[in-house]
Amino acid sequence: MSEKNVASWRVLLEGGTGEYEEKKSRFIATVRRCESEEEASAFIDEMKKKYWDARHNCSAFVLGSRGELTRCSDDGEPGGTAGRPMLEVLLGEEIRNVAVVVTRYFGGVLLGTGGLVRAYTRAVKEGLKNCTFGRMRYGWDIRITTDYNGIGKIQYLLGNAGIEPVSAEYAEQVTLRVTAAAEDARRLEKEITEATAGRAGFEKLQELYFVDREQGEV
Repeated sequence: MSEKNVASWRVLLEGGTGEYEEKKSRFIATVRRCESEEEASAFIDEMKKKYWDARHNCSAFVLGSRGELTRCSDDGEPGGTAGRPMLEVLLGEEIRNVAVVVTRYFGGVLLGTGGLVRAYTRAVKEGLKNCTFGRMRYGWDIRITTDYNGIGKIQYLLGNAGIEPVSAEYAEQVTLRVTAAAEDARRLEKEITEATAGRAGFEKLQELYFVDREQGEV
C-alpha cells in the first residue's frame, strides 16, 4: 500500500429507513450497506418482494472506494425522475458500498417530472438521516513504549489528537497500541519525541485502513 494512493471515503455502519409523502403518494427509502453488485441486487430483490404491492421500487447503488461501479433504476417511473436523482444523493454525500431502494405507493395524483425528482431525492435524504456513518481512512497500527514518567505526557497528546489506545500493557515499561491516520501519525511521532526528549519508542507496525465513526447526521 502506497501513501501516494491515500484515500478516505464514507461508509455506512448502520442502515436505516425514512419516509416522505407528496400529494398522498408515499415514498419509503431503505438504505443498506452492500459490498458487491450481487449483494446490491439481492437487496433490491428483497425490497421488491417485501413491498410487492407498491407501484414502484426504484433503486440506486454505489460500489468501490472511488465509486467505480454505479447503477440506478427508475422501475417504471419516467426516465431520469427516480433512480438518477437517488444516485446523485449518494454520490453527493460521498458514500461508498451503499444501496438504496425507494418504494412508492401511488396516491392517485400525478406529480410531474419535477415533482418526482424532488420526492425521490427527499426520500433518500430522509433515509440517510436515520443511518450511521463512518469514514474509512488510511493509517498505521502503532506501538508506543515509554517509562512511567512519560505516560502522562503521551496520554495527553493522544487525547488532544482524539486517539483512544487499542490496548495498554503496564509492566517494566508501558506499551500502548494505537491506530492513527497517516497524517496524524507523522505529527504524533514528532510530538511524542519532543515531549519525552526521545525516550519513548514509536514503531509503525503495519499500514491499514480503519473506520472513524462520524458524529451527527448527514
